[in-house]
Order: sequence, then C-alpha cells, then structure tokens
Amino acid sequence: MSWNEFRWYGPVRTARFDHHVLPARVQDRGITYLTLYGPTSLAEVFQDRRVIDPWEHEPWLVGFETDTSLRLLDLTGPWPTRAGASMAINSGRRDRARRWSQAIYEAHPDAEGLWYPSSMDANNPCVALYERGRHAVPGNPGFHAALSDARLAVLVHNAAARFNYDLIGVGGHGMLPVGGQKAAR
Repeated sequence: MSWNEFRWYGPVRTARFDHHVLPARVQDRGITYLTLYGPTSLAEVFQDRRVIDPWEHEPWLVGFETDTSLRLLDLTGPWPTRAGASMAINSGRRDRARRWSQAIYEAHPDAEGLWYPSSMDANNPCVALYERGRHAVPGNPGFHAALSDARLAVLVHNAAARFNYDLIGVGGHGMLPVGGQKAAR
C-alpha cells in the first residue's frame, strides 16, 4: 500500500482495531494504522518476527501532519473501563479488540478513529484511523524515505537495539550486531 492509502479488505486476523465486519472481504470500511514516533512504527510493523528487514517488501518510513484535527476516541484513559472493557483492549486478544472497534464505529458515527497506546513500545501513542478521517491525510508527506535509505540507518539500528529485534544488515553489510545478537542478510 502507498503511505496515504487505507486498507479496505478486512478484518485481518493480525490487526487489532479493524472495524470491518465478517466475513473478511473488501468493504466500504477502510483503516490505516499510524504512530507518532518512528521507532514505535518499527516495533509495531516488525513485531511478528522481531526482525527489521529494510529490504523485504521495500518498507518506507513516512511522516506527515494531518491537514485538520481528528475526532479520535481515547482508549488510553478510563473510557475502556467505563464502557465495560478494560485496558486489555490495547494489548489483549485482537479478535476481542476488533469487535470493540466494530461496536465503537457503529455507536459513535462522529469518531474518525481510535487513539491507543502501543503494546510494543512503552504505551507510546498510536492511531487506528477509520476511513472517516481520510480528509485529514495530506496530499504530500513531510518525510518519505525507504527504510534502507542511509539517512535512516541510525534510527533503524537504534530501534532494533531498543526492542532487541534482529536487524538485517543496513547498507548491504550483511551481518550486523544488534542487542548482542547477529542477524544474517
């Protein structure tokens, strides 16, 4: 997907806040997941294998400011408990969180997405942006670079060390020590 596209297929089993209805298929509901910090993006995107590979699937790091304010339901405070859930909505079973997101989408037609804490990076802020919030995504990003770009080498290396993720060599160097481990390219 391009940096400013929404995923219209879903729900996807590995995605926490997909608001699509079952069965999984292309729908009128779209979603994109965002973070406020580059390292959090890396923790979230590469969490399954815990290996940052700047070449596989050619990932990019993109930064932008929204064109307008967004109406996001805040899942970082007491709202989940008041609504009958708990903070586990942000880190527990994803199928349960998807059902909550579907219910929120139906019950709060003015909500353009969810503000939630990252379960992979010290509760740093993340956004599950519904298609209702498309209007706020700018036409051009402020930053747009391939993860393999030399300008991102320090950020990528530091993120791998911070999360103890393996890192496939940056700049074609093959083996790169990270967090006391080595990853082969």
